[in-house]
Amino acid sequence: MKKKIAILGSTGSIGTQALEVIEQNPELFEVEVLTANNSVELLIQQAKKFQPNVVVIANKEKYHLVSSALEDEDIKVYAGEEALNQVVEMDTVDLVLTAMVGYSGLIPTYNAVNAGKPIALANKETLVVAGEIITKAAREKQVDLLPVDSEHSAIFQCLVGEFMNPIEKIYLTCSGGPFRGKTLEDLQHVTVDDALAHPNWDMGAKITIDSATLMNKGFEVIEAHWLFGLPASKIDVVVHPESIIHSIVQFEDGSMKAQMGLPDMKLPIQYAMGLPNRIKNNFPRFNFLDYTTLHFEQPNTEIFRNLALAFAAMEKGGNMPCILNAANEIVVEAFLKRKISFLQMPEIIEQAMNKVDFVNQPTLNDLIETNNETRTVAQLLTENKI
Repeated sequence: MKKKIAILGSTGSIGTQALEVIEQNPELFEVEVLTANNSVELLIQQAKKFQPNVVVIANKEKYHLVSSALEDEDIKVYAGEEALNQVVEMDTVDLVLTAMVGYSGLIPTYNAVNAGKPIALANKETLVVAGEIITKAAREKQVDLLPVDSEHSAIFQCLVGEFMNPIEKIYLTCSGGPFRGKTLEDLQHVTVDDALAHPNWDMGAKITIDSATLMNKGFEVIEAHWLFGLPASKIDVVVHPESIIHSIVQFEDGSMKAQMGLPDMKLPIQYAMGLPNRIKNNFPRFNFLDYTTLHFEQPNTEIFRNLALAFAAMEKGGNMPCILNAANEIVVEAFLKRKISFLQMPEIIEQAMNKVDFVNQPTLNDLIETNNETRTVAQLLTENKI
């Protein structure tokens, strides 16, 4: 039987690549749900091509554009956040790929988990903001959280057959982004275009900026903490500019397993969607002779402060990672709009972490309130009003 997939955020980088995987494996997968926030034209194109059962446009103001374009198709069209939260509970959905960017993916993912749906998790912010709540719900509902981030997919693959063996440490590899080796003086003058020029990965604007600041890697550290149940002392980050080794697991006997391959997000997407089977493909193959030398170095957290802030937020716990994420979303948007400089982003995030009320054991409602409060504080900080 074909696996019916709901793709939350089908018009983004992960969503479009997931559709490529589905298109290449029509005997294995079928699109059941497509959702987008604002990208109407691409969503319509995808719907006409893949003929899902349901399409959701989160922005209600664009509902009529989608519904009128699809009126001759046998496709149900809905709009708004409530519809987004409900479609993941459909009986016909076998797997939910959460490819939305940012905090917006939290509630739909939470609803999907509570509906007993396996999750292919590409929305790392869900576990950054509410890792304890999501993982607890997944355990109670016996739901699989299948990592799609290349680093967490690598760790997951290295742990196959090793679940009874304790982990001594995991190493999340990091390309270093476009500013690897730069000084603070260098970073004072970087532009938005500079920050968007990632050397290895083709991603959306928000994630690309997060990669340039190393906040993306900080989020991945927090995500790994919840996915694999590891303390900060057992999680390390290693800069590996070639992005060939996607991550490493070290066991108690000192042996290490690494997952390797060319940087291509379709690989971890396909792995999560195809479990328990690996699916044959025609993706480009890695050739050792093309990479006779691989490099590794320690990240500089004095220059890239966001990585240090992420570790601090994880160790503090409570609602602090939620504060970290909300403040980051505000400053990245401000940077992309050229309202603040590159180096002002970590400064504002740290100020927000100090200003917003800390909650030690937050409920989901507490996290929603924290998110709203932090966005207000961070917005005022970007405008120099506090």
